[in-house]
Amino acid sequence: MKNKSLLLVLTVLFLFSTNVFSQVKIIFDTDFGGDVDDLGALVMLNNFMNKGECDLLAVMCWQTEQYSVAAIDAVNGYYKHPNIPIGVRKGSAHFDSWQYSKPLADKFNHNQSNKNAPVSTLLYRQLLAKSNDKSVVIITVGPLKNIQDLINSNDDSISNLSGKELIEKKVKEFVIMGGQFPEGKKEWNFDGQMPGVTQYVIRNITVPITFTGAEVGAAIKTGSVFNSIDINSPLYIGSMHFSENAPWIKANFKGKILNNSTFDQTAVLYAVRNGSGFYWDKVEGGYCEPEKENGANKWVKGPVSNHSYLKLKMKPQEMAFLIESIMLNKF
Repeated sequence: MKNKSLLLVLTVLFLFSTNVFSQVKIIFDTDFGGDVDDLGALVMLNNFMNKGECDLLAVMCWQTEQYSVAAIDAVNGYYKHPNIPIGVRKGSAHFDSWQYSKPLADKFNHNQSNKNAPVSTLLYRQLLAKSNDKSVVIITVGPLKNIQDLINSNDDSISNLSGKELIEKKVKEFVIMGGQFPEGKKEWNFDGQMPGVTQYVIRNITVPITFTGAEVGAAIKTGSVFNSIDINSPLYIGSMHFSENAPWIKANFKGKILNNSTFDQTAVLYAVRNGSGFYWDKVEGGYCEPEKENGANKWVKGPVSNHSYLKLKMKPQEMAFLIESIMLNKF
């Protein structure tokens, strides 16, 4: 009863604060297969699509793990969206047994794979070229190499615009999960063992960027609720494999899905439903400056720029309940 009452309050207050949802056109760029928050974020996007709140144009996979694209396709197919195109970062495929991609690819039907997926740069250019001006929101929840490659792409038969020009013309906003605010040390999405990438990308994007830092997701713990859901669902299979095998969490595994930090889901929630002033405050007046070598970053105060970052306003446990409800298609 308590949870139902909380969900009702959250629903009424949020609908009152935003009036109506709009369908957002999204490209989702993910390092799917490592931390299980990428799975939760993809499930949220599929549920939002089923409610008519967003249009997922494509998923771009930073991972070159050999089952990552197949697993993304499998999850999309499970939620009745089997035809969403998937692009992959150029690179040699490898296999990581601790990652949850192979269990998902083995369990659910899929047609796309790392072998037949187009390079992300090509797919980005195709989708942006045919999109309306300022219509696309790009969500990144992993390292930013796909975006760097897009920025550096030249005009071609797809478009007479460079990648940087396509971004400026077609993209409404970037929502980037990464870094720590107002400042922090090395963080995976800003590091990715790819020195200089984050600094280059952030300095070369002129459209609005909203950052959701690691400090936001670290306070929000979700996952243990999946112990009570269908054991044949992607959320259960992926979360169970992650809890049992991820190097940084497996020591605590006792046969049940463990709670985990909820980083990537916050980016999806903001991109689709915004919630500024209700879920979080949006901090402006300055810009994000990442270091070149390891992606450590700081917020440099100053005039309003195209950068802003989110500061959690709702209580972490309430946000956790809200995000779990969306992942389970209850809100």
